Amino acid sequence: MEFGLFLEFGVRNGRAPDDIFREGFELADLAERLGMHSVWLAEFHFMPDRSVLSSPIAVAAALAARTKRLRIGMAVYVLPLAHPLRIAEEVATVDQISGGRFDFGIGRSGFVAQYRGYDIDYGESEARFDEALEVLRGVFAGGRFSYEGRYYRVRDSVLMPPVHQKPHPPMYMAATSPATFAKVGALGLPLFVGLRGDGLEPLAANIRVYRETWAAAGHPGRPTVHLRVPVYAGATPEAAEAEARPTLVHYFERQARLVASQGAKKGIGRGGASATAARLAALTWEDIRAHYVAVGSAAQLVETLGRWRETLDIDGVMVETNAGNGLTEQQAADSVQRIAEEVMPALG
Repeated sequence: MEFGLFLEFGVRNGRAPDDIFREGFELADLAERLGMHSVWLAEFHFMPDRSVLSSPIAVAAALAARTKRLRIGMAVYVLPLAHPLRIAEEVATVDQISGGRFDFGIGRSGFVAQYRGYDIDYGESEARFDEALEVLRGVFAGGRFSYEGRYYRVRDSVLMPPVHQKPHPPMYMAATSPATFAKVGALGLPLFVGLRGDGLEPLAANIRVYRETWAAAGHPGRPTVHLRVPVYAGATPEAAEAEARPTLVHYFERQARLVASQGAKKGIGRGGASATAARLAALTWEDIRAHYVAVGSAAQLVETLGRWRETLDIDGVMVETNAGNGLTEQQAADSVQRIAEEVMPALG
């Protein structure tokens, strides 16, 4: 099972943006030294209390220049917020700088507020996403490309630089609603998912739908699935719980507020956004610990993540290193080190 870090470059405790960037880069450096597979970058817009990561593709280029082995991924590039030809140029550039170590995660985000800031109607997001994906696949193929859509037009354009990986960097897609799981399978794209509103059993059912749709569409091979989830490894079970509990409780309280107040997309979870927000708000620590996060000693994490691998049929874990942004810098780094040195070898 592959292990990567999911980084938000989160805002906390009044820290200056340059310090937040430094910490994120140092965590990526640590992941490289410890032999982890990848680092994945979030994308946030107009959330000054959440993250400085509004241009993850720029951060990906910086990481590509300072690392040698680590794969660098987007989780996700919000396609409807930019012209797909520009996105293709940025992706190809980072793919070249990294020597083919770039993974291209795509999605359309669940929050209306991020679209509002760009004066884009969220109701257009799915159609814009579909058109953008067509353009990306067309220009990645090489040669001159033209496209006439409702939202995007391309006139006899050639991608420069070309992508390093052929036919293009691995293109992962995020899914939250049952319909999107089926869509990703029909498109033949690798999948990444999170434990957010529903918990393990509904997620396992959605992943089965994804795999069945993949096979029904005639795509070859076995599709890959990566799970994004908060993980914290403490020196002891007691220390892990004491250190992680406050920040993770805050994290799920914040998720509930975001879903309820910022207008998440209607399809998320069972019953739509309002039902998902209510479920998140009602979670106790016992619920969170049992179904939504992996917290414990290294030995406990080996058991938990191994069980989840079987239940969900996943191929990798994207470790959310500091969900809720409440851990100290040292606690986050120590957790990453324990995961790499004690958990990864047991599940690799």
